[in-house]
Amino acid sequence: MQEAMNLKQQLADAILMMERAAIMDFNGHCSARRPGTPHILINSGRSVRSALTPEDIVAIDLDGNLVEGEAAPPMEFHIHASIYRARPDVNAVAHTHPKWSTLFSMVGEPLQPVIMQAAVLGEIRTFGKTASINTRTLGDELAATLGSGRVAMLKSHGAVVAGGSVTEAFVLACYLEETAERQYHARQIGRPAVLTAEEARTSAANLWKPQLLQKVWDYHHAKLRQERRR
Repeated sequence: MQEAMNLKQQLADAILMMERAAIMDFNGHCSARRPGTPHILINSGRSVRSALTPEDIVAIDLDGNLVEGEAAPPMEFHIHASIYRARPDVNAVAHTHPKWSTLFSMVGEPLQPVIMQAAVLGEIRTFGKTASINTRTLGDELAATLGSGRVAMLKSHGAVVAGGSVTEAFVLACYLEETAERQYHARQIGRPAVLTAEEARTSAANLWKPQLLQKVWDYHHAKLRQERRR
């Protein structure tokens, strides 16, 4: 019971931190597998992303049926369910509506590893349909686009990140948006240098470590705690 409550709090905090960082807006959702069950935890569709609490996190099965809580899940729960079906290694999924990286999917320009943190994103694939992922068919197509990767862009819509934990998914969402913002601004003054394949491999190996991912989480979480104390 306590483990589930802790996971709900972590999900709520992740969404609040992504909203504060302009990675998630009034829509968007984050989920996690519920340990020891075939269910997932996810914020409800009607939840206010800027004022989320653990009470806004509901439990559903992979068909979207509510198993705990009173509010319905987001219409796009299929994003999460399809990825979990296809990827046993994934334990957390975030669907975000980030400002900068969505610009790139709108014009069909690829994001590139222009900063070292971008190396951990791996290959960024693009789901070519501009649509709400509100059916299993679309969810399965998105999961196929993501494949074994960590990040997929949804054309003119947003992004999906998949991690082994809520912390991993949160950090991937942060790194994706940071990469896009810096690439965009660098393009205004010149052509940004792109990491070589060797530089990317070295950077990914150096940065994809639990303590460094936790450092990113702790940075944002400290700001959230300060806000709560005001």
